[in-house]
Amino acid sequence: MTLIIDKTKRPGPGDGEGSVQVRLDPSQKIEGAKVFAVYGKGGIGKSTTSSNLSAAFSLLGKRVLQIGCDPKHDSTFTLTKKLMPTVIDVLEQHEFHHEELRPEDYMFEGYNGVMCVEAGGPPAGTGCGGYVVGQTVKLLKQHHLLEDTDVVIFDVLGDVVCGGFAAPLQHAERAIVVTANDFDSIFAMNRIMAAIQAKAKNYEVRLAGCIANRSANTDEIDRFCGATGIERLAHLPDLDAIRRSRLKKCTIFEMGDEPEIIAAQNEYKRLAALLWAGVEPCNAHPMKDRDIFDFLGFE
Repeated sequence: MTLIIDKTKRPGPGDGEGSVQVRLDPSQKIEGAKVFAVYGKGGIGKSTTSSNLSAAFSLLGKRVLQIGCDPKHDSTFTLTKKLMPTVIDVLEQHEFHHEELRPEDYMFEGYNGVMCVEAGGPPAGTGCGGYVVGQTVKLLKQHHLLEDTDVVIFDVLGDVVCGGFAAPLQHAERAIVVTANDFDSIFAMNRIMAAIQAKAKNYEVRLAGCIANRSANTDEIDRFCGATGIERLAHLPDLDAIRRSRLKKCTIFEMGDEPEIIAAQNEYKRLAALLWAGVEPCNAHPMKDRDIFDFLGFE
């Protein structure tokens, strides 16, 4: 894969004013599968949401691949029941001779056949996350692991929207933002929406909407959605069974049959069916930071 860091400002639409872009080889485009990139404020529950959504897709009979894009490599452990080695770790062990890697070195089967990969990332301050995402997709294509995949979910680090960790947006068809009914989560969502909007100028990715997570109510989320044009796709309450599922290293679909658990399972399956059927892109208009600061909250 050719990695090009483009620091030039060119006329016409770009990926953001003054941005430093990580441009991936067009031959690495993921074809055939529906590709989703999940973003949101750090700690908002993106990995829990991504893993349960992957499980829901699999229960609908889809062949699913989840790619964790975080150096902590903890995106998929509720699916695999373990922390897996990352692609970057395995590459380092082989002195970055990617031709020596085998699929079983970095891909593991999880709950109900969901395939799991942890891209990982460079040590803090030493490299670009976009490079790691690119290398991961390159390996998957070289080993023909995307050819029989129906759904790919990128679970992306925190609310970082730099050129590197925005790289999954170059592969995704739809981007989803996980949020809660609070100031910090919605403020972060607004900035992520702007990043997705910038990427949409040059790539096929479009904003699908947001998922309300860990929230008893959705009044502030819905008010923001009404003001900016983003759609709320699902609502997962602050359910203790979801918290406990992380401690038990399992998905919500393995947590019993209490009514509130069944309701959460059904919401994930409803969301998976909605996304599979196809979601029209949101014609969203993120606010300026000062405007959303004044918009959120009450006197």
